[in-house]
Amino acid sequence: MKVKEVADLTGISVRTLHHYDEIGLLVPDEVTESGYRIYSSENLETLQQILFFKELGFPLKKINEIISSPTFDRKEALELHRRMLLEKRKRLDQMIETVEKTIQHTKGEIEMSQKEKFEGFDFSHNPYEEEARKLYGDKAVDEANKKAAGMTQDMQERFNDLYRRLADVRHTAPDSKEAQEAIGEWYILLNEFGSYSLDAFKGLGQLYIDDERFTKNIDKFGEGLAVFMRDAMAVYADTRKK
Repeated sequence: MKVKEVADLTGISVRTLHHYDEIGLLVPDEVTESGYRIYSSENLETLQQILFFKELGFPLKKINEIISSPTFDRKEALELHRRMLLEKRKRLDQMIETVEKTIQHTKGEIEMSQKEKFEGFDFSHNPYEEEARKLYGDKAVDEANKKAAGMTQDMQERFNDLYRRLADVRHTAPDSKEAQEAIGEWYILLNEFGSYSLDAFKGLGQLYIDDERFTKNIDKFGEGLAVFMRDAMAVYADTRKK
């Protein structure tokens, strides 16, 4: 399949697939003489794994480490995904129940104990780490955690650098080449640490204005930056959905 076909199939942007290729996360099995990327069935299986890990909140760097490991086993990974997603569903179901009870409590329909108000919240353990230690061993996980801890400041600096670059072009039109190139990098960077569809990306831009906390923090890099980013993000999302 060509890159546009893969994008249409999965809902991932062509630019994101290009980025995955550039960082070595998902390299197509074939590139034609004309420069077209051709993805094989095996590539699509790898992409599925990547998206499963992203759904569970894994950053791209950690996903790359896992699927590139000589000990990586696809079947074991699928079992891991299944267990984690079931656990995630269980926690979400519990939290939904807590929210519903809290609504009833707010209306005066029921009484809630202090303990009931916090059912479903659990920050005591990392289920991925526990499973990963079983699959990949303590040493591999400890090394991955060490890298992640060491990258925290670097990650923040990457965000700050891009904020500063966006601030430099904030006086241009949101649909200008400079603005769209910079906001495209913002989209890619966000998707390294989460999972944003084009619609979610556009919605996030609106949140930068609707929530004054976002506006205040973003505008520290330049007055009017939050509004500019919202408009540029909307253009970026809308043009790539056509």
